[in-house]
Amino acid sequence: MWHQPDSALAVMMEFAASPEADSLDVFEGHYCQVLIAELLYKNDYAQSNRTEVLKAVGYFDSIDDGFLAARAHYMNGVGFYERDSVVAACGEYLKALEIMETHFPNVETVCTPSLPIAHLPRFMALTYGRLGDLFSKQYMQEPAIICYKKALIFNSIEPTSPNGTAKTWSLLTKQYYKINQLDSAKYCLDESLRLLYDTNNMIYRDLISLSAVVYFDENRGGEEPVNDLKRMAVQSPTEDEKLTRYNTIANIYYLTNQYDSALVYFTQVFENKGDAAMKRSAARFLRDIYQSRGDTLMATQYAVYQVENAVSQAESNAQVSQLNELFQQHLQWEQERAEAERQQAARQRRNRMIVVVSVLVAVAALLAWLLIRRRIKQQRDMASQQMEAEREAHRLEKASMSGRLKRSNQELRELKDQMRQQAGNGAPKQEAQAVSFNEGQFKAQMDCKLYQDYALGKEQVMALREAADRHFGQFTSRLAKAYPELTRGDLDYCCLYLLGLSDADISALMQRAYNTVSERSRKLKGVFGSEEPLSVTLRGFVGESASN
Repeated sequence: MWHQPDSALAVMMEFAASPEADSLDVFEGHYCQVLIAELLYKNDYAQSNRTEVLKAVGYFDSIDDGFLAARAHYMNGVGFYERDSVVAACGEYLKALEIMETHFPNVETVCTPSLPIAHLPRFMALTYGRLGDLFSKQYMQEPAIICYKKALIFNSIEPTSPNGTAKTWSLLTKQYYKINQLDSAKYCLDESLRLLYDTNNMIYRDLISLSAVVYFDENRGGEEPVNDLKRMAVQSPTEDEKLTRYNTIANIYYLTNQYDSALVYFTQVFENKGDAAMKRSAARFLRDIYQSRGDTLMATQYAVYQVENAVSQAESNAQVSQLNELFQQHLQWEQERAEAERQQAARQRRNRMIVVVSVLVAVAALLAWLLIRRRIKQQRDMASQQMEAEREAHRLEKASMSGRLKRSNQELRELKDQMRQQAGNGAPKQEAQAVSFNEGQFKAQMDCKLYQDYALGKEQVMALREAADRHFGQFTSRLAKAYPELTRGDLDYCCLYLLGLSDADISALMQRAYNTVSERSRKLKGVFGSEEPLSVTLRGFVGESASN
């Protein structure tokens, strides 16, 4: 169908007339009519299935099938245009574009030459091209230029034909020439010639003719433009194209006051050209030429033709106004759609940003939580290690103190043995009793000498008290609470008794007189109300506190 529309049309028309066509369902029947209308257009035949195509338009609108609905409106517009319903045709073309842009947003950026997506760009190029032609014939150059530029965009993705892009550039050339923007016209002309695949076609002949006209306008004279136009007229394969070239030649002769030559060409255009607008233009020039010659009869004849075939200026202005209103509404619709798309894109970007920020915040919170847990664990490990080190230091200190006490006791026993031995060798009984009586005091005095280098200072006593509190559950605080009459010094002694030390050991460590320590011991026993050794009483106190 795309490459051999004439053969496709023959097959479709034969099928539409066959009994098999009656078995088509609603969709296939309407689609068949759209295809026939499209093939008629491709073969330059007038639309003969007008009623069926009108039904097809409504059907495809009802099922909201984007591409098929747009094609139906496009072919409906072709039918209106063939019947000179220009405003209705324009409305159908614009409707087809709006359907396409609604169903296929950003089609010009999504589609690429390697991925045209179901000929969508080609269809868009054809529709914009038809609109450009429509506006051009109504001398509405500004909307025509806009439409041809749009057609160029889609032609660059998927050309409507091998020379489709070049043809669109040539149409732009005509629009810029009509509004006297010669620089833009020459640029478009050069682009069209550059992109043209071959020279044996009407596009090339149009371009050479345009080039001749532009050259004439810039130089206001010269035989070269006319010679080029005559050469293109000779090469024209159809009478209609040749008369179009004659009309351009006649205009140049008229502008250069070569009225005899202009008369020859304008006469042929008037008598043979089928285009009503060009024929009216030729009649106007012929009237002026005959008037300048004084031939009133011929001038009147052409003037009468002008009057009889003139298009009402009011009607023409109304039609242009309607077309302009339709096009402006379409442009406004495009702007609103583009703004809505921008807002939607902004919302999507904002939502994506919110998601990204939320994820980052969650990750940061997780990392912070993990870091805090790690620090807490490190602190616990450090505290545990510190406590273990203190316990080990206390154990070593206790072991060292115990070793010193054992050595001291050994020396004391040896001293006692020597004293007993001396007493057995004849010492008076009273002296032996005195020795026995002063044995504890003597031991304390000996321990003071032995432990003099290891005596507890204030810092060591404080450290001992802190160790007792740490290892025995705030020992001194609980003891002071239970026995308020205890002094700070009493509490320090209680810590020593808690370790299992004797009065003599404490006398040595505290560097106090044995009698002083013994007196303290008796005082503490009185406070506690017990005659048991203080070490037993205090350890019992620790045990009771732990159980409570």
